[in-house]
Amino acid sequence: MRHPFRWLLILVLLTPLLAACGAGGGDGGFLGGNTVEVSIAYGSEKRAWLEEAVRQFNAAGRKTASGASIQVVATPMGSTDSMNQILSGAIQPTVWSPASRILLPVANDEWGKRNNGATLVDENAPLLVLSPVVIAMWKPMAEALGWPNKPLGWSDIAELSASGKTWADFGRPEWGPLQFGHTHPDYSNSGVATIIAISYAAAEKTRGLTVADVQNPKTAEFMRNIESGVIHYGESTGFFADQMFNRGPGYLSAAVLYENLVIEAYNRDRYPSVSLPVVAIYPKEGTFWTDHPYAILNAPWVTDEQREAANIFLRYLLDRPQQELALRYGYRPSNTDVAVGAPITPENGVDPQQPQTLLEVPRPDVLSAIRSIWEQNKKRVDVMAVLDVSGSMEDEGRLEQAKAALRIFVEQLQDDDGFGLTIFSDQATVLTPISPIGSRRTEVLNRIAGLTPRGGTRLLDTVVEAYQELTATPPGQRIRAVVVLTDGLDNRSQRSAEDVLDLLRQDREGYSIKVFTIAFGGDADVHLLKEIASATGAKSYVGKPGERGAIERIYQDITTFF
Repeated sequence: MRHPFRWLLILVLLTPLLAACGAGGGDGGFLGGNTVEVSIAYGSEKRAWLEEAVRQFNAAGRKTASGASIQVVATPMGSTDSMNQILSGAIQPTVWSPASRILLPVANDEWGKRNNGATLVDENAPLLVLSPVVIAMWKPMAEALGWPNKPLGWSDIAELSASGKTWADFGRPEWGPLQFGHTHPDYSNSGVATIIAISYAAAEKTRGLTVADVQNPKTAEFMRNIESGVIHYGESTGFFADQMFNRGPGYLSAAVLYENLVIEAYNRDRYPSVSLPVVAIYPKEGTFWTDHPYAILNAPWVTDEQREAANIFLRYLLDRPQQELALRYGYRPSNTDVAVGAPITPENGVDPQQPQTLLEVPRPDVLSAIRSIWEQNKKRVDVMAVLDVSGSMEDEGRLEQAKAALRIFVEQLQDDDGFGLTIFSDQATVLTPISPIGSRRTEVLNRIAGLTPRGGTRLLDTVVEAYQELTATPPGQRIRAVVVLTDGLDNRSQRSAEDVLDLLRQDREGYSIKVFTIAFGGDADVHLLKEIASATGAKSYVGKPGERGAIERIYQDITTFF
């Protein structure tokens, strides 16, 4: 039976990790020695600014009225992910600061269902900094579409994606097809903002979006047209920025980012190889602010002393020095006494006079309908799982842990997603070729359950064979991926590492096959696996056998790309 991602996904496997990361402990906030802790779960987009502000605040030795020293512990997390963790009880922070107010009514709605109508957060919580959601595009590509004389937006992305046109139709064949990207809405605020904005654009509204609007067939068609241009999804908006700016226009034509990330594209210390200027497209149909609310939780684990300390830190963040610091990081200050200036300038690809049209945050029931329409019309995946079943996988129970995590991975796939399974030891065996998983799900799960360890490690040749099988699928129609897990060094392949890397590096387009790699203990060559993933624009991971939930978390992260 299929278990789809839900809008409120409870990732209880992350509980041990997050507790270790200090995302809130529910102990009243007292650390001993008359010190009160303020724990903050915050959207990772503002990490650079907030880490510096927290460091300066803690060094200043601020105190509450009773004389208790205040210690702020701030943990960066995906905005939707942090909401789910709070709702499940996995973390108990004092303050929640997601990237956008969009999530506040969603959190209140779910909290109220579980707590007799109680309210978790003030939906008018103070805002820390501002940055609009934009479509980042290479400037020559934007100009080829008529920018800046012609306003651009979601309808242009939809038309380009669905029409079959390529950049050759605009006189630039060297750019290939339109390749678009946005994050997964179950994990990232920018992904949520994207699918809401697409729904508004389809309905030709900026306010008052209804469930009926979302369920109108033309909304599904509009959503499907835009999603057809997606190269993959993902958990992190920053990851898309890194891929776009490091790999160039052949990988991504445009991606949904935040304005401050467009500004970062002009930082040559961070992105030394950017070949073309990037501009922020403020969608003509409207967009949202990422406004970073600072919500002190109305939760039983937050004490009055913590609430007082959290307000002291809030006032600190809104003071001029910290707001000026945020401006240097490319954010617009929420403190109106601090004027918007450099680096928010046209020279850095952004327009301080935009956005001109803002969208209203829909009601929770409308958000749920949008999520359903997106899931029905999102781009599908063909994925080949490649699993090491060599004899060393018996050590530490590695194979049993990997099998359990892979079963969860398979259960999350949509019925019409394609899945295949290849195992390798001395030789590679394709247990199930790639085909829709729906009718085969039970069979595949049973095959995984029956795997046993034996033999050596034929890694490199197996990776190439799985990669080559996926090349039979035309690029762009579906997301194509290989997910490789191994615990050892290759000792059976004919190909060298250099041969494999040369092959993978030949295709640098966004629609290329992504090879995700997992080093799972033993003698796994972490560096080589990282090179393999990086060559294809994917991510590499290192899992620790025996650590509760470690390998499950890795497979869960990989699913965010699909």
